[in-house]
Amino acid sequence: MRATHRQVMRRRRHRTNPLLFGLNLGFFAGLIWGTLRWLLYNMNFTNTLPGFMLDPFFLAAFLKSGWGQLIGIASFIVFSIVATFLYMFLLGRFRGPWAGIVYGVIWWGVLFIALGPLLGIVEPIRQIGYNTLATELSVFALWGVFIGYTHAFEYHDEASREPMMTGAGRAGAR
Repeated sequence: MRATHRQVMRRRRHRTNPLLFGLNLGFFAGLIWGTLRWLLYNMNFTNTLPGFMLDPFFLAAFLKSGWGQLIGIASFIVFSIVATFLYMFLLGRFRGPWAGIVYGVIWWGVLFIALGPLLGIVEPIRQIGYNTLATELSVFALWGVFIGYTHAFEYHDEASREPMMTGAGRAGAR
């Protein structure tokens, strides 16, 4: 069965809009991993509030409330959108999951070791506890691989851009 002219033209015109793709990827990265962070906080795997990045702007009592936790997830979504565009600009040429893992670990280091304690948004590394450190490191590594691998799959997946083989072509390819 041959592909119609319309199908061929649709495949040729497939170009991803980087702005919309970055917004979608960042939104869903923040929503998924921010919600997971909220769940892990409520299950006492981590002591870091879901809205820890908003600590300088809101009282801790508010950030512990239901609305505060919802705003915390929203702040993680905004953070993820910005981080996604930064990833696309700096590391977008890399393929595979490793760049994303390193990216997530670097963000964890910045937020929990370097700037976080300095700005007072998280406790110093010696006071925060191993459970919190391991949990947050895992979540940030997974968050980074989600961003990195999704980006790599969208922009470096050449198989999706190849023409579809017909029934006779598939038999001949075996």
